[in-house]
Amino acid sequence: MEYPSKLLEEVIDQIAQLPGIGKRTALRLALYLLNQPEEQSETLAGALLKFRKEIKKCKICHTISDKEVCDICNDPARDHSLVCVVEDVRDVMAIENTGEYKGVYHVLGGVISPIEGVSPSDLTISSLLNRIEEKNIREIILALSATIDGDTTNFYLYKKMQQLVQPPAISTIARGIAVGEELEYTDEITLARSIHNRIPFDKAIKQNK
Repeated sequence: MEYPSKLLEEVIDQIAQLPGIGKRTALRLALYLLNQPEEQSETLAGALLKFRKEIKKCKICHTISDKEVCDICNDPARDHSLVCVVEDVRDVMAIENTGEYKGVYHVLGGVISPIEGVSPSDLTISSLLNRIEEKNIREIILALSATIDGDTTNFYLYKKMQQLVQPPAISTIARGIAVGEELEYTDEITLARSIHNRIPFDKAIKQNK
């Protein structure tokens, strides 16, 4: 596609690098911003820069936060002995939106994926194991997406936790979630039921054989 301006082309190229946005959508967004007051673009650019420079990761659970320790980990009303292991912050938001879960979280930062070159050392697995050993964790809920990589990561975590001196109870969310589906796209009622009806992980392994 030919553009009437090199400046427009540069903006489109940058916007099109965002996931799920093609060149045509990028063009629409660029022209939209061009037709808005200049202050709107300045506000957007400022918010993005501030977000990128000041955002933190909670030193306990690794979700994104404005502070060193996120509001969930700081909340004394939460059950800190119950930890839900998820892939990323989108899953934390999805589960929180159900309003049913009262424990805390641990964000892995992804799942083990040999094809994508993601190994256990690339995730926050060591931090999770240390957290279990140092804190009074009674149960770990494995709430990763129902994909091959998610299941592989679940099994890897299960084996690692079983090797601890005092392994916690290990459960997994019920399969009300379709195979291949990601948590962030699951409706709140189904997700809440999947967590509430969670089953011991060793039982889930036997069911899948």
